[in-house]
Parts: sequence; structure tokens; C-alpha cells
Amino acid sequence: MEITAERIVQLFEEDLRARRRLAELLASEPDIRLAIINAVLRDVATRQDIAELRRSLEAKIEREVGRIEREIDRVEREIDRLYKLVMISVVGILVSVATTVLVRVLLP
Repeated sequence: MEITAERIVQLFEEDLRARRRLAELLASEPDIRLAIINAVLRDVATRQDIAELRRSLEAKIEREVGRIEREIDRVEREIDRLYKLVMISVVGILVSVATTVLVRVLLP
């Protein structure tokens, strides 16, 4: 039976102890260890990456807070306008009722 790369991989999949020994052997070789470290480092976030992400998130949060504050101001202005409209309507109704009562009392 011919040993193929596929068969070697299959044997390592089946034997945990052999896999560990192979990993130890590979990690003990400086050139191989450096290649592994470099490959892993490409996927690791650096402090600079995290700082940039933090600045980006802070900027987005500030923009959203500003947008929300503007929207709150707009809603408050609209509520104030509606409040004034209701108060004017109430005053109009009171004047109308008072006028009706006065007309009925003064002109029987």
C-alpha cells in the first residue's frame, strides 16, 4: 500500500498523541515557529487596530447622538406648537361659551 499525503493526514487525524508530537517538533524549529507566528499574527488585532476601531465607534456614536438630539429638538418644537394651538382653541371655546351665556342672560 502506497503512503499518500491524504493517508498521512488521516493517520494524524486518528492519533491525538502523534498530532501533539508533530506540533511539538514543528514548534521547536525556529524557522517553522517563526512562520507559524507570522501566519497567526496576521489574524490578531493590534493595539493600534483596537484604537482605530474605538475612534471610529466613538465618532459614529457622536454622530448618532447629535442626530437624536436634533430629532428631540424638532419633536419638542412640534409639541410646543401643538400645545399653543390647543390653548388657543380652548380660549376660543371659552370665549364662545362666555359669549353665548352673556347673550342668553342679557337678551332673554
